[in-house]
Amino acid sequence: MAHRAGGRALCLLRGRLRLPGPARLGSSGAAVQRAPQAAGAEEAGEDAGISARKRTFTEVQTERLEQAEQTVLIKCPPKINEKKLLQYLSSHGNIKSHFFFENHLKNPVSQAAEETPVHLSPQSHIPVNELIQKLCCADSISTQMYILLNEYQLTEENIKLRFLACSLVRDFARAFFPDSTVKPFGSSVNTFGKLGCDVDMFLDFHDIQKHATMMKKGPFEMEYQMKRLPSERLATQKILSVIGDCLDNFGPGCSSVQKILHARCPLVKFSHQPTGFQCDLSVSNSIAIRSSELLYIYGCLDSRVRALVFSVRCWARVHGLTNSVPGTWITNFSLTMMVMFFLQKRSPPIIPTLNQLKELAGEKDKHVIGGYDCSFVSDLSKIKPTKNTETLDVLLGDFFEYFGNFDFRKNSINLRKGKEVNKPESSPLYIWNPFEQDLNISKNVNQPQLEKFVAMARESAWILQKEDKTQRKINKEPWGLAAILIPFGKSNPSKMKNRMKGIGSETIRSLLDSLKLNTASTVQKAAGK
Repeated sequence: MAHRAGGRALCLLRGRLRLPGPARLGSSGAAVQRAPQAAGAEEAGEDAGISARKRTFTEVQTERLEQAEQTVLIKCPPKINEKKLLQYLSSHGNIKSHFFFENHLKNPVSQAAEETPVHLSPQSHIPVNELIQKLCCADSISTQMYILLNEYQLTEENIKLRFLACSLVRDFARAFFPDSTVKPFGSSVNTFGKLGCDVDMFLDFHDIQKHATMMKKGPFEMEYQMKRLPSERLATQKILSVIGDCLDNFGPGCSSVQKILHARCPLVKFSHQPTGFQCDLSVSNSIAIRSSELLYIYGCLDSRVRALVFSVRCWARVHGLTNSVPGTWITNFSLTMMVMFFLQKRSPPIIPTLNQLKELAGEKDKHVIGGYDCSFVSDLSKIKPTKNTETLDVLLGDFFEYFGNFDFRKNSINLRKGKEVNKPESSPLYIWNPFEQDLNISKNVNQPQLEKFVAMARESAWILQKEDKTQRKINKEPWGLAAILIPFGKSNPSKMKNRMKGIGSETIRSLLDSLKLNTASTVQKAAGK
């Protein structure tokens, strides 16, 4: 997203500008000075000293939505003097913060070289080959993993842009549903989002009643009502169909609109050119929000959690285990659940099980959605810190060893209980949905893809165990995390071939061994008779 193919834009945050007209959108997007904190770890301006990491999920989302309300997005001229522009805008009101970024709107290539140098907030992570070079300069695998996290995680500016994109879509949706809101969920808010990931947003009607009770309307009330439809699903499809058509024809900066109304969760996909995001818009999905909050809590409890997730997901993408196109691949969400389950299995555990979080839930934390119990504590201060002190060096190697030897034929992964349970069906990979317990979130994964994952995990465990870090540094070869981010066989095909012989035939060899044992047992029984 940071390719020099588009114009620059400026986003003014939390300012009070007296701008004419209702529009907050110029025609492209931008944002604030880069904060050193991790994604979602912004210090609250009014609550100095209170870390966002300790605030509840709802408090953080509310603050960001309020910031988006006070934000404008301006397309900058090709030759821009940053100080003069800010000085001009300051004459219209107080600017609390600002940042520039480069978007995807195409401008003549010739003007790029003539632009006045302005610090641009990155909207995409660095390529893997550049990342590997940085990782080789680290002094430990743990340091490598934190470097990867800092390079790949959403920046403070990028998060604010995501909320701004939702706010701009909401402005448009309110022409039809005046009291509705549009909020992000998933990777944009759960602390596990990677630069360049899509923006999942949903049209929320649940706040309408709260909004109505808060507003004093005098002796008269005005209600907006929809026609009754046979089912909630049909209503959702109708709403998204109308919104999709209007975004396609009239939505400012919205292009490539696709209505996917017959999916399990109906949605509208579109590109939001001003911010450069690919967006998925759905209608109120309460369970998805609870999943986002659960991951937010896990990501906040221990810094190792996010570092391990980002490293594993980067590793999986490099080796073709995940893909941005839907298919039989393991999804990032499934991988994240596998990491969480692994961390629950440590001794002592690094993160609690969902059942343990449910036991800590207060009255306001209790939620039953569609018959599913989605209750868990929201106050992070009620969760005791882990006593586990294992380093990320150990955790990364043990993750690959654990799942390289996991009995996928028999066992499934259950985050609610934090232990393996027998698979209720014959899917190659079975990961229980944390809330909708009758669903397998990895049902799409087929046997060849699972076997590939196991083989890659075993190979990675072998590399991390056997490599000599000192020798690697002398030879200036990738080591540690950097070594497993290179497609296996690329650096030394013959060595890889020899190692993969043993790993690739593991299943066959164990099967032959079991056949030999059975044969020997049969012979002994026959001899006894």
